Amino acid sequence: MTASMTAFSRQQKEQEWGSLTWEIRSVNHRYLETSVRLPESLRALENGVREAVRKRLTRGKVECALRFQSEAKISSDLHLNTTLIKQLVQANVEIEQITGTSSNLSNMEVLRWPGVIEEQDFDKTSIEKQALSLFGAALDDLVATRQREGAELQGFIKKRIDSVREIVVNVRNKMPEILTKQKQNILDRLAELQAELEPTRLEQEVSLLAQKADVEEELDRLDSHLNEVERVLSANGQKGRRLDFLMQELNREANTLSSKSIVVETTLSAVELKVLIEQMREQIQNVE
Repeated sequence: MTASMTAFSRQQKEQEWGSLTWEIRSVNHRYLETSVRLPESLRALENGVREAVRKRLTRGKVECALRFQSEAKISSDLHLNTTLIKQLVQANVEIEQITGTSSNLSNMEVLRWPGVIEEQDFDKTSIEKQALSLFGAALDDLVATRQREGAELQGFIKKRIDSVREIVVNVRNKMPEILTKQKQNILDRLAELQAELEPTRLEQEVSLLAQKADVEEELDRLDSHLNEVERVLSANGQKGRRLDFLMQELNREANTLSSKSIVVETTLSAVELKVLIEQMREQIQNVE
């Protein structure tokens, strides 16, 4: 199946201890490049996240970000560090004795001191496990999105392949008529100049013209490359780089066809080919 490299996924989970939110972004890249942003308290998840991405994706710049919102509440079940509070009060008394001044330390100032309010001690192992599970769901969604977009890209490319084939068939069918017209043009030109050529010389000129205009080999290679593009599209696994190479080869044949053109019709056909090939190439930049 053809997969795109561009996608976005977001998964969120709410629990009594807080919420977890994963966001994964994927864009075009020559290789697989993964960046992970985690809260410091869940930094241990990084290796597991990278390994999960490596197993599911082969190309793309992938950004994984986790937000963890703790639901620590100041309520009736609030836990206070009474030992620390006593130490703060005692320290304040000693400072007043030393300085001879009264600080009028308030209760709210004590509560704002780091460590005075003890947050509920959640099971970190359980949170990490749920975070990895949620990341797996987000990654599944990302892969599904990439595959849906890849199917659209494949349909787009196949339509362009059909258009290229029509042009190739059209040029192939017109070549005998084009050569016949060019031979007649030579004869008409000679008549205008009131000149005559020996039959042998005339045949040589026509033969040289036919050799110059012969694009049968280029047309055959275009057909061959198109067959290979269709085969690669229908195959499994990584295919973006192979398709990009085939677009280069198709463009090379279109350029040769243009350089050998002796009439406007084949020149226009070569231009149309290059436009279609460039359209395919731009979309193939998104293929994994």
